[in-house]
Amino acid sequence: MVDVRYPPRGKSALRIGRTSEPGRVYLVTFVTMARRQTFLDWNAACTASLALQSKHVWRGSSLLCWVLMPDHWHGMIELGDMDSLSSLVGRVKGTLAHAVNAAMGSRGSVWDVGFHDRALRSEDDALAVARYIVLNPVRAGLVPRVGLYPFWDAVWVDQGAA
Repeated sequence: MVDVRYPPRGKSALRIGRTSEPGRVYLVTFVTMARRQTFLDWNAACTASLALQSKHVWRGSSLLCWVLMPDHWHGMIELGDMDSLSSLVGRVKGTLAHAVNAAMGSRGSVWDVGFHDRALRSEDDALAVARYIVLNPVRAGLVPRVGLYPFWDAVWVDQGAA
């Protein structure tokens, strides 16, 4: 007998209603395996941050803003024509995990399975969502000001002025 639960629970419930629309902007969150504080380690966090810049990862999609927290990652992604949201997030997680494992001399899973996403509606204020994302370290008490936290970026920030 097959155990069929309705409604689905746990991580499988996250996939209900998930769509992938090219040109749509998504708020995406994924967590480390067992919520380990992997990115409290400076080298791991630097390695992951650099790996995010790989053109291989993004192809036709765009990373608008992101923050890497000790046990999770938030990003605002504009989905391109070449990807589904699931394939893009899988490529991001895989690239970061490979880079971190290589740099740290470790093996195994860095990220838990699955991810959470929310499509921004046309009335959503992208800048307000970006502020929410990059202010995570302040709300978590890691730093008093976002400028003091090194593991974030947003396309709206002029790096030349920083």
